[in-house]
Amino acid sequence: FLVQAMFALMIGAVALVGYARLTDRPLEGTRAAVPVAQEISLTMQGTRATGVGLYDADGTLVAHSKDAKKGFIDVIWVSINRVRLLKQVDMAAPIRVVRQDNGQVVVMDDATGWSIVLIGYGKDNIAAFANLLDT
Repeated sequence: FLVQAMFALMIGAVALVGYARLTDRPLEGTRAAVPVAQEISLTMQGTRATGVGLYDADGTLVAHSKDAKKGFIDVIWVSINRVRLLKQVDMAAPIRVVRQDNGQVVVMDDATGWSIVLIGYGKDNIAAFANLLDT
C-alpha cells in the first residue's frame, strides 16, 4: 500500500508541474525582487591550490580566499565556475556583490543568471562578501 501511495504522490506531483508549465501559470513561490542599495563589480581569479582573489574594476586585489575568515570566497567561486562551465560562459566575466534595501547580501553572476542570497551561511562567511561593500 505504501509503495502504491508513494508512486501515486510522484505521479500527482509530476502531473501538477506539467499542467502548470503547459498553461504558463505564473511562478508563485519565487522571491520578490528587492531594490539594490549598494553594489560592487568584481572578477574572480585563482585556483583551488593557490586560493581565489577578488579584484575590482581597476584590477586591485580586494580580498583573497586564503585571508583570515575568507574561505567562503572559494566556495562561491567553485559554484559560479560550475554553472559557467555548464552554460559555456566566459569564466572571467565579472560578478556583482549586492546589498539590497532589506540588508541582505547577494552574489550575482549576470553572465549565467546565477545568484545566491547569503542567508544562513554564518556571520564570517557572509562578512567575506558584505565587508567588500563597506570599503
